[in-house]
Amino acid sequence: PQETLMLLWSLIVSVYCIGGMIGCLCSGYLTAKFGKKKCLLFNDVVLITATLHTGFSRRAKSFEMILVGRFLEGIGIHMNAHVQYAGEISPKKLRGFINVTSTVFLALGKTVARILGLRELLGSQSLWPMLMASCGFPALVQLVALPFFPESPPYLLMHKGDQEGCKKAIRQLWGEGQHQAEIDDIMKEKATMKNTKILSVLELVKEPAFRWQLYMIVILTATIQLCGINAV
Repeated sequence: PQETLMLLWSLIVSVYCIGGMIGCLCSGYLTAKFGKKKCLLFNDVVLITATLHTGFSRRAKSFEMILVGRFLEGIGIHMNAHVQYAGEISPKKLRGFINVTSTVFLALGKTVARILGLRELLGSQSLWPMLMASCGFPALVQLVALPFFPESPPYLLMHKGDQEGCKKAIRQLWGEGQHQAEIDDIMKEKATMKNTKILSVLELVKEPAFRWQLYMIVILTATIQLCGINAV
């Protein structure tokens, strides 16, 4: 029935957001526990698995595979882990520029997806599985290339206490030279974190000192949803 079809397609669209919420809630713990590099590699495997589900769903005549694929794509923690990793491995003078590139390429990716989704390109009845599986290509490229990169130096020093590993990673990323100032900055940050209490979500909501900042974030996030971007 038409009502059932509408419910299924609405669920396929919305399940991505459900996966995204789970991924966001887990990303902080996972990146602190296993490191940004390992999380990104794991995320690549999840994304490739998701694209295999969506890409072969038509051949298997299974809408359930699209549901599973969309959910797994949403779970991906790459947005959080990637920004952290890119910022932490970049030199201090380029850090702001590198952090901004993630937003630029996110917008570029959405633009390319809109263009590829035209019926004249991959949005046709026969090629849409290829369109849905296309996000597996960058995940595959990263899965092949990322093992040649070192782990984030701040993670090695702050979470693992591996000072030698941190120095080796810095030399591999930034070349030979005097990097003691950067290491000292990381040590200062580590000392600051020891004296800082990490608040839970409930404690954050109850904390009066952060009340106005919380209001501001909620209002900004809500207005983004009301500006028409979702309709577009």
